[in-house]
Parts: sequence; structure tokens; C-alpha cells
Amino acid sequence: MSPLPSEMGPPPFITPDLSGVGGAIKAEPSHFVVEELPLYMPEGVGPHLYLRISREGMTTRSLADRLAQVFDLSPRDVGFAGLKDKQAKAVQSFSLPLDSLAPQQAAQRIQDELPVEVLEAGRHQNKLKTGHLLGNRFTILVTGVQDGALQAAQAVAEAINQRGLPNFYGSQRFGREGDNAAQGRRALLSRGPRDKWLRKLLLNAWQAALFNAWLARRMQRGDFARLVGGDLAKKTDTGGMFTTDDAAQEQPRLDAGQITYTGPMFGKKMRWPNEPAASFEREILEEEEVDQAALKKSGLMGSRRVGRLRVEGLGIAENPEGLVFSFVLPKGSYATVLLREFMKSETDLPESD
Repeated sequence: MSPLPSEMGPPPFITPDLSGVGGAIKAEPSHFVVEELPLYMPEGVGPHLYLRISREGMTTRSLADRLAQVFDLSPRDVGFAGLKDKQAKAVQSFSLPLDSLAPQQAAQRIQDELPVEVLEAGRHQNKLKTGHLLGNRFTILVTGVQDGALQAAQAVAEAINQRGLPNFYGSQRFGREGDNAAQGRRALLSRGPRDKWLRKLLLNAWQAALFNAWLARRMQRGDFARLVGGDLAKKTDTGGMFTTDDAAQEQPRLDAGQITYTGPMFGKKMRWPNEPAASFEREILEEEEVDQAALKKSGLMGSRRVGRLRVEGLGIAENPEGLVFSFVLPKGSYATVLLREFMKSETDLPESD
């Protein structure tokens, strides 16, 4: 019996014809630097204090909990835009509902009580929420690379600049055992588990696995670098969505990076493309043996996710310990997916949301 889409293995490479550099990452937090690119800057007035913080050795949620403790707040009051891994040096923003404390006073109190550095502090009208960022800037050291690694990496970089990068979800999305998606399917069909946070985590992993299966199949069909009739496309400058009923007419805009196509994050209110693109997405759902009734009961709303990326600012430099990769990815995209193309191995990289 063929595996379900949610049980598929690692996704395909976009550069299978090129050699990898090998190596390892995250020997220490300073080898993996990630900086959030904010969607907007604090206005200077408002009840919420925005803090741009540099930290190592703690997760986003653990730091949020400790910030709440410092100011006697509920953890739910602390806002942040995305999750960053413990084993990384991360710069990210948090918001706190502190309208009676001066920004610099709050910043000093945090630095006195926590092992972090507050880089900026200002006020804003609204709480910082998940997704309120443009993307992330990465600087990553890959150690122990093979001989001739720089030339090999440059060849991969050139190919990615020409072909684009598949916007797969990284392996960390699916849990340490890699079975979160399969558990998510069981949860969707049986309404378990009872813990709401765990249920959401598993259902989101299931959505991600089906998106990966759809994108892998699109690559296998030879449609990664071209539009398919009916594709739901997204404008890269404004984010506007539209249906590409005339794929040939819109293809030059895809080639120029002005638009890209999107794929399914299945849910009861997901916007479907037109035919024939819709049939390719429906195949994935049918093979998973999940119907619209099950999606409706699951509570998953559904959305669209960009399928093909252009990597901004991709640079590679030699280092006494290996190679340093620098690049920018939009929010929700994974450094995992890019670095595995260079390393040609499955990596365990921090998540960027």
C-alpha cells in the first residue's frame, strides 16, 4: 500500500544534479544568527511597550514567560511575531502592556534581571502578534565542510538564483520522531487529543505535510518553474492574490519574480484555484482520505502558502571553520530548506515563523 501524503519522506532537492558541501550546523548558538525584519516600527506612543531583544540559550516562549514574571504579567499579555530556536543567537521583538513605565526604565530592568540585551525600546498602539514581521535575516556558519566547498556552494547558489527555492516546510515542523503529521491526521478524523495546544500543533503539521506533498508532486510533474492554468498566484510586492486563467500570458511575470504561485493549506475556508490546478490539489486530499466534512469538523480554517521563493541577499564566504551563509527569507519560510540544498543532508535547524 502506498504511503499517504502525510507519511511521505523528505522532500526532493531543487539541485539534485549538484554536489553538496557536507558539514554541520549549530555547534554553538553564535554559529546560527537570526534577526527578525519587523513589519512596522513602533510609533512612539501607545499602551504597549515594544522591545527589540538579543538573546541566546532560550526559546521564544521561555523568554516571553520570563518577561511576564519580571513585570508580574500574564504570559498571554506578552506579544511576539515569530518563534526562534533555543540553540541560536536571535534578535526579535516583544510587546508588553506597560503604559506606566518609561521604555528605558523597563529596558534596564530587563537587562538587570535577565541574560539578554535590549537593543531598542519604544511605544506602540497594538500588541505584537504572530506574523507581524516581514521575514528573517540569517547568518549561519556550517562547520566541517568538504574540500572544494566554496566552489560547490557557489554552483548551488547560482542554480537556486536561476531556479528558485521550493518553499517546503522544514523537518522540525513534524516533530523529533517525524510523525506529527500522521498524528494530526488521526486527530482530524477522531477529534483527539483533548489538549487544545497539542491538537493544534498536530493539525498544523498535517497541513504542512500535505502542502509539502503537493509541492513535491508539482516538481515531479515539471511544473515548478511554470504556471499551471487556474493557479492562485500572489503578487510579490503587494501580496494581492489572483487566478491565473491564462498561464502563458502570466508566465513572464513569474520569470521576473513579480508573482509566484500558491499551494494548499487545507481547511474549511481555504480558497481553491480554478481548473486544472484545483484537480492537482484535490488529488492530495482524496489520497489522504479526508473530505470537506472532516475539514469542517476539524476547525482548520485553511489558507494559501507561496510555493516558489526567490532568496534575497544570498551570500557565501569562507571561514576558518567552514562556510558562512547569509540570506533573507520571508516569514514562515525555513532556513532548513535552503541549507539542505547546499549540505545535501537533512538538517535540524531552528524554525522561523
